[in-house]
Amino acid sequence: MSDVNIIVVDDEAGLRGMIEDYLSMQGFAVSAAENGAALDRLLVSTSPDIILMDVNMPGEDGLSIVKRLRNAGERMGIIMLTANADENSKVSGLSNGADDYLSKPFEVRELLARVRSVLRRMPAKVEKPSRTRQVLNLGPYELDMDGRRVFGPEGIEIEVSSMDFDLLETFARHPRQILSRDRLCELAFGRPLSQADRSLDIRIARLRKKIETDPSMPPVLKTVRGEGYVFEPAN
Repeated sequence: MSDVNIIVVDDEAGLRGMIEDYLSMQGFAVSAAENGAALDRLLVSTSPDIILMDVNMPGEDGLSIVKRLRNAGERMGIIMLTANADENSKVSGLSNGADDYLSKPFEVRELLARVRSVLRRMPAKVEKPSRTRQVLNLGPYELDMDGRRVFGPEGIEIEVSSMDFDLLETFARHPRQILSRDRLCELAFGRPLSQADRSLDIRIARLRKKIETDPSMPPVLKTVRGEGYVFEPAN
């Protein structure tokens, strides 16, 4: 995996070094930055596949950096490293475009699993030429499976994160099936949903703002009270 580049952004030198050493031993190319300014300098010469972003840092915090990167069109995977049980940071990180989050303190093996999970959901760096473009339809929206991109009815691209794309793909592959929160999380992300974890609902609410004509009464991603969610094709 030496062709996979990871940047660790954390103001704690000990933690930053530990993560850098561990992921390097796993075969990744790893760089480290102590704050947003140091990250910006790295991005001049490095194109990371994954950024591990601490939330609470002096100066520009991690949430602001993520928002800035997404607004600039950066599409690398981003995993937030949040303070222990800091639910507000998790919600803000997901809302600003993070792909996943991990609460401190954490086991490095879990961090490795999260990194690999995000990498699996990302498009390949070099796409193989294909004679037929693979497409899934989600109501009036089109999911480009090769580039993992979403297009609206007028052909305009809708920016979504890797995990958001996984959700849309899961709905598209299971039309008219009511999916519980647990089942949806397992199908889309390959892991169960903890009882108090509301990140799935946050993602769906965010997606509705992007793809629904009326997010308060969504015609595409519908809520089934007490059961879960369903994609109901118009035809």
